[in-house]
Amino acid sequence: MSLVSSPSSSVPSLRLLRAVPPRLRRVLADDTGAATAEYAIVIMAAVGFAGLLLAVVRSPEVKGMLMDLVRQALSVG
Repeated sequence: MSLVSSPSSSVPSLRLLRAVPPRLRRVLADDTGAATAEYAIVIMAAVGFAGLLLAVVRSPEVKGMLMDLVRQALSVG
């Protein structure tokens, strides 16, 4: 995120930016740790998806379908 204004930005946004104290501007402009937070969100989503997939695969209907598929693959035609 960049708080530096571009030539196309409007005057009210410049006034708002100047109203923010310099130290707060530096803190808001600093994106240190943003990638780590993004990785954490992606990992949490993957864990949630894995849990959902595990619940579906453990259901009796899906177990039966998978067993039938394995039997068909292993049968000699």
